[in-house]
Amino acid sequence: MDERTWEEIFTSEFFDGEVRFKESMRDYTSLRIGGPADIIAMPKDPMSMKNIFIVAKKRDIPVFPIGSGTNLLVMDGGIEGIVLSLKFFKRIDVLEDEGEVVELFVEAGSPLQGLVSFAKEKGYAGIEALAGIPGSVGGAIFMNAGAFGVEMKDVIKSVAVMDKNGMLNRLDRDEIGFSYRQSSIPQGSVILSANIILKKADKTYVEEKTRQYMDKKRQSQPLKEHSAGCAFKNPAGDSAGRLIELAGCKGMRVGDAEVSHIHANFIVNKGNATAKDFLKLMEIVRSRVKDASGVLLEPEIRIVGKND
Repeated sequence: MDERTWEEIFTSEFFDGEVRFKESMRDYTSLRIGGPADIIAMPKDPMSMKNIFIVAKKRDIPVFPIGSGTNLLVMDGGIEGIVLSLKFFKRIDVLEDEGEVVELFVEAGSPLQGLVSFAKEKGYAGIEALAGIPGSVGGAIFMNAGAFGVEMKDVIKSVAVMDKNGMLNRLDRDEIGFSYRQSSIPQGSVILSANIILKKADKTYVEEKTRQYMDKKRQSQPLKEHSAGCAFKNPAGDSAGRLIELAGCKGMRVGDAEVSHIHANFIVNKGNATAKDFLKLMEIVRSRVKDASGVLLEPEIRIVGKND
């Protein structure tokens, strides 16, 4: 993209927000891996976001939305086009508080753990099991994040989505095809917000359940290391971590990418891992698991961008 295109997209009348050019995606992902993005745009309002989509479509410029950059491996060649960040979409409001349930309005850029903390402080039950899961609310909805038998789909009432044409739609829960670690929301669309239903409960109970789930996460996952969460989806009726450990892959390393000693389904960046390192290690793990158990693991992380 030339400078005239940048000026057209990001004039003061057209766009309210922040813009970065040619910045490494290492700084925008939990894995700390990835080459530069042409543009990283952080709109402050839906109209600025809509205008980005309109001009990007007109100029045939790809737009790639991200939340907190978790569950994401960016290739070493970076991302062409515009990376769309929702860092300014973090509002959480109580819409209804009557009877035994409460309805929340949550913007998609809100950290999922910020929502978990909000519910804990208010005594709202339903998402305690999501304690410790990184990322934004939008990303958690898109990937139907979950743990201990609880998933985002369990608390969703509706979701506001902007498509690649800049059109805004509201989808009820039943209109979204939620399944294991995925939804039917199209790639390239942006989740702006969600209405979430939780139950009122004793505040001490919610605090204790949240603490218990968080303790389990700390004991079983490498929360203090750079990762993209679980590398592979659990196959039906089994655990990817168990199969990886059974195949003798714990501690295996390619460059600075390493299969975690704490949880075998986490591949961590020990310092300066590249996407090439990460993908090579993933393929070795898949091959060894296939040889050992006959199961071909499916990646859970999203892999985006271009090679060097």
